[in-house]
Amino acid sequence: MAFSYYHRLSAKNKRIYLASDRIEAITLPDPAPLQPMAAKLAGALQTDKRAVVESVCNQLATGILRQLQTPPAQIKVMAARPANDYGELHGFYEGVEGRLKLARITLWMRTAQKKQVVAFRSFLRTFLHELCHHLDYEYLKLEDSFHTEGFYKRESSLFHQLVIGDTRTRVK
Repeated sequence: MAFSYYHRLSAKNKRIYLASDRIEAITLPDPAPLQPMAAKLAGALQTDKRAVVESVCNQLATGILRQLQTPPAQIKVMAARPANDYGELHGFYEGVEGRLKLARITLWMRTAQKKQVVAFRSFLRTFLHELCHHLDYEYLKLEDSFHTEGFYKRESSLFHQLVIGDTRTRVK
């Protein structure tokens, strides 16, 4: 089933959308060495130190992208999320265009309103969501990266390969 905006797409973009929608998983060749990095991210968020969170995110992204033999991306972690009338921005992907030599993913580690550190599951899902945009272009070679059901399933497939056990419990 296509999301409502599908009907407003050009014929070319509909083909890209449908191609994206058919791909439901990205399988990591060896997720085991990446799982401790995901757990480390939970601990890094608890430190409430932006630089620590950013470092762990870059390590995790590097590990995932190397396994998939995909060009690197730079992860930048910012403090509080920007907000406007539409809501809060959680993450942002900038592909390699113009002056950018390396794709860039920007994530925010605190909520806009209360400035609280984002919960681990939410933060990791945002990280993987933005990384999936990069994978759409660089790994899957799609001409565009649409939010399709397949896109969200790919994000979830990565999450479930990285997180072990009961992910709803708080990391101590």
